[in-house]
Amino acid sequence: MQLFRNFKSVTKTCYGRGSFGKLGEILEPQRGAHQRFFVFLVDHYFEGWDDFIARIPKQEGDELIFCSTEKEPSTEQIDGLRDDILARRGLPAGVIGIGGGNVMDVAKALSLMFTNEGSSVQYQGLNLIRKPGIYHCGVPTISGTGAEVSMTAVLTGPVKKLGLKCDWTVFDQIVLDPDLITTVPTDQWFYTGMDTYIHSVEAITGTKKNTFAEAYSEKALDLCREVYLKRDRSDPKSDELLMVASYMGGLSLTYSEVGVCHALSYGLGKVLEMHHCFANCVAFNQLEDVYGEYVQEFKHMVKERGVNLPANLAKDWDEKTLDAMAEVAYNLPHMWDHAFGPDWQKVLDRERIKGWYRRM
Repeated sequence: MQLFRNFKSVTKTCYGRGSFGKLGEILEPQRGAHQRFFVFLVDHYFEGWDDFIARIPKQEGDELIFCSTEKEPSTEQIDGLRDDILARRGLPAGVIGIGGGNVMDVAKALSLMFTNEGSSVQYQGLNLIRKPGIYHCGVPTISGTGAEVSMTAVLTGPVKKLGLKCDWTVFDQIVLDPDLITTVPTDQWFYTGMDTYIHSVEAITGTKKNTFAEAYSEKALDLCREVYLKRDRSDPKSDELLMVASYMGGLSLTYSEVGVCHALSYGLGKVLEMHHCFANCVAFNQLEDVYGEYVQEFKHMVKERGVNLPANLAKDWDEKTLDAMAEVAYNLPHMWDHAFGPDWQKVLDRERIKGWYRRM
């Protein structure tokens, strides 16, 4: 059966070294909307970086908010930000997310929730958003999650970890400047880059794979191999390659889906508050029975880069924790459908999921 999706891509993309310096010029035509101020959401990593903050084209009346990334974005966080800004200032002209995948997901979700009533909890899922959000722009300062191009803003809620997913989630504008990712710490640079690798593997190894997804995935995988197996971290070209790999890895999911690793990662994130990219690496490292040679290649990359990927984490997880994580993972049918087909419940139960967790 032919898969049909009439998807929306990012409206405008600015790419190249130094392009961050054009952000003010890019945003200027949007300033006239609503109450005529922008909300700049900036990764707390940059708090105290006066030179970097000075480069943000903040004008009088704009809001600059540092976003903590110690925890994954939550529905409570989004609702609180929305309510506070609307009460104090009214509706902004736009939201600009400057940071990693967490910050960009906050920017996408906040844009939607400015115009949709109630809590973001009620919109966790596919096409539940009722109205388009306000203008939103993403500026990644770390590459790998694909959040800059995805149609999902992943949020942890009181019951589940799931995205606000619709055409209106997609950014109106992204600015891809490889200069911005040069200061990423090595382990984080690896974990986040591997999100792209894992996206691409899952996109082309499931039941929804197709030529469109394969084209983006295969190129993203080649770029990851170039970055993590062939080039030195100090090579400026590696930042350019990884930024484009992230873009393509994100697009590979637009016409496909994630699979086993991401389902397990959501359980780790919801129950243990483990960061998404790190959780993906912890899970993927134990999935050779599912992804075969790709996991072998991943382990080779870990070794080549001397990355400290912890082992034996499961020794500290009791049965209650395993049950809770398995429940979160099991209740992601779209991922299991992609991994194993529409009859996935015949080959998968909570005990099998717990078996994967016990390996970690």
